Amino acid sequence: MEQTNKIGQVQIADDVVAIIAGLAATEVKGVASMAGNIPNELISKIGRKKLSKGVKVEVLDGSVSVDLALQLEYGYNILDISQKVQKKVQDAIENMTGLHVEDVNIQISGVNMQMEQTN
Repeated sequence: MEQTNKIGQVQIADDVVAIIAGLAATEVKGVASMAGNIPNELISKIGRKKLSKGVKVEVLDGSVSVDLALQLEYGYNILDISQKVQKKVQDAIENMTGLHVEDVNIQISGVNMQMEQTN
């Protein structure tokens, strides 16, 4: 995406929009990870670049369409988590880039079945 103003040009790479979407999605409680990606606990240790995996963005004329593939934690309501992710991703992209989000499509690719063990 490119915008021109009085001072010069501002360019936002599609990968940046994808990283914003991935980070916003993983901040929602109940999201285990992006599909084919690492769990949330490891994100801070290896960096944020991996957050664009499982995310596809299409930017056209100042509007964004986002497709996310997510793995959820077991025990959470899929519809509720999906709606929270859609809202969080839309708000993050619109607030950080000024782009209009047309849609946020979510594919649930798996459920993390690991249960926490208590002794």
